[in-house]
Amino acid sequence: MAVGIARRLSKLGLCSRSEAARWVESGRVRVDGRRVSDPQAATEEDSRIEVDGAAIARSSPIYLMLNKPRGLVTTASDERGRATVYACLADADLPWIAPVGRLDQASEGLLLMSNDPQWAARISEPKHAILKRYHVQVDRLVDQVLLDALRAGVTDQGEHLRAAQARVLRLGQRNAWLEIALDEGRNRHIRRLVEALGMRCLRLLRVAIGTLDLGELAKGKWRHLTSAEVAGFN
Repeated sequence: MAVGIARRLSKLGLCSRSEAARWVESGRVRVDGRRVSDPQAATEEDSRIEVDGAAIARSSPIYLMLNKPRGLVTTASDERGRATVYACLADADLPWIAPVGRLDQASEGLLLMSNDPQWAARISEPKHAILKRYHVQVDRLVDQVLLDALRAGVTDQGEHLRAAQARVLRLGQRNAWLEIALDEGRNRHIRRLVEALGMRCLRLLRVAIGTLDLGELAKGKWRHLTSAEVAGFN
């Protein structure tokens, strides 16, 4: 099937689509011997593609999990100069990989990264409804009424936000730890949801995606997924 050259480069696991577009526009890419400058220029599966004069082929797929520390942004670079999750991979000698979904700067926990965009899409696209579990500390005690309200959801900025599941993990004297599961992910979903219900989110950690648990992986550390873990999202 014919697809644009920028998308083809991304599908080969070489770079993001936006980075591929920049390669094309700067004249670094040839298709079947012809230099192209349009990121939408059509290519076929058997097209010969060169970047900087070197023929390219599909990169070996990489699948890993990272325990993201608080304070890092989930992006390759940041216009404000903030540290990114790639700081945790600085000495890893890995090819290009991209985060699968997002965790905001103040959030922690399980982040998947890969250079396989089709695999990433199966996890990220809402239609697949893969459950993601979070441990959330809020600044007040929580009773059954609030748990029911989390599951019923609220409308915020024109979006309906709800928890697929919600339960109390433990209660302190003035705050509570909850486990909240989402089967969809909107921008700052959990923070907006709990704030709309009169609570403040003190900490937010993602502990599982589907059947994959963060486990004992130390903060700031990463590991490759096993073949069984990868296949669990196929």
